[in-house]
Amino acid sequence: MGEDAENSKLNHSFLRDYVTEADVISTVEFNHTGDLLATGDKGGRVVIFQRETESKGEVEEVGETGESGEYNVYSTFQSHEPDFDYLKSLEIEEKINKIRWLPRQNAAHFLLSTNDKTIKLWKVSERDKRPEGYNLKDEEGRMKDMSTVTSLQVPVLKPTDLMVEVRPRRVFSNGHTYHVNSISVNSDGETYLSADDLRINMWHLGITDRSFNIVDIKPANMEELTEVITAAEFHPHHCHLLVYSSSKGTLRLCDMRASALCDHHAKLFEEPEDPGSRSFFSEIVSSVSDVKFSHSGRYLLTRDYLTAKVWDLHMEKGPVETYQVHEYLRSKLCSLYENDCIFDKFECVWNSSDSVIMTGAYNSFFRMFDRETGRGVTLEAWRETSKPRAVLRTRRVYTGGKRRRGDVGVDSLDFTKKILHMAWHPEENIIAIAATNNLYIFQDRVNTETQGQD
Repeated sequence: MGEDAENSKLNHSFLRDYVTEADVISTVEFNHTGDLLATGDKGGRVVIFQRETESKGEVEEVGETGESGEYNVYSTFQSHEPDFDYLKSLEIEEKINKIRWLPRQNAAHFLLSTNDKTIKLWKVSERDKRPEGYNLKDEEGRMKDMSTVTSLQVPVLKPTDLMVEVRPRRVFSNGHTYHVNSISVNSDGETYLSADDLRINMWHLGITDRSFNIVDIKPANMEELTEVITAAEFHPHHCHLLVYSSSKGTLRLCDMRASALCDHHAKLFEEPEDPGSRSFFSEIVSSVSDVKFSHSGRYLLTRDYLTAKVWDLHMEKGPVETYQVHEYLRSKLCSLYENDCIFDKFECVWNSSDSVIMTGAYNSFFRMFDRETGRGVTLEAWRETSKPRAVLRTRRVYTGGKRRRGDVGVDSLDFTKKILHMAWHPEENIIAIAATNNLYIFQDRVNTETQGQD
């Protein structure tokens, strides 16, 4: 794990010299094949990157340079605009909270994007031919004088420059009173869920004017509110199962076969709290910021402020694996509370074989954990690794004992450089890391070459 990480080579990165709030990346998502990668930002824009196809001859020609199969900009479009809720006198940000790809069923691609209130379904398609030879229109599309039409001709399709068209197909609005934090496409390919702080709704992809409320934790008296929904996801294989996490650190598995309204969960996953270690920050740091089913559907991966945990669906009493992401921050919780960093919501992801997990940290660090050995490695996404054939080096935060060269002290960490959003290629060891307004894409060349030799 450590050697592979140290020898991972940069595939591509997209860097900007200036930082504006609108340019900060807020979500990253590969499609089901990994050929497309979509990012959303706080300015409401979606940028789609496409992996360049590589023939066998091209691979041989590229050789050692490691520049094959790069991701380049495929399409950019404005997904959401700023809005205003006149009933509540609240501004609705254009920030893209989540992007989810739909399984591909034809030549076009479809994706869902959402801000705090409105979910949109987008169609991404290519056009490399255009019709010519209309009877009633000229080459520029203007209507001809009917008196000049003396014969009829059959229009033909002629090759033209490739055009990528992105069009909105559906707009799902007015389904949420509170801010949408999650969307998840069901394995049936026809429905998806959207979750806000207190409710989870289920939508049909073809129906925009109504949704079905399947979870509602809003109390009759809001003063009795003790927790909120932080994330939700459908099971990757069973369309009747879904999981949602809460700010109290609990996970609830719901089975829609038992009841259409899933207020009563099928399973509750919760780790017993040690009374001796309880503090003012205990509930804050135990809040689950992300939950992901493994590709096999057997396990759940969650992230709270200090740890990443793996849960077995067959064992509710506690996680089967716990990984300390940055335990050295426990002594800094007071200052992190004062600067609001303690409320940062880190994401977590599985690799394609469910053998490695990845999550973010501060100082442009991100962490990987090998589930078989339990060993973790800290890597850094920064400008030096954007150079051609750059190698990712492991980093270490100094917390005591013998200090090594290159170690970073806890007091030297930059808490403005945080890795919150990331994605892992569904089939290969390729990762996408969002660092403020920069997108880094790294590829494990060592494993790729080894697999090729086998």
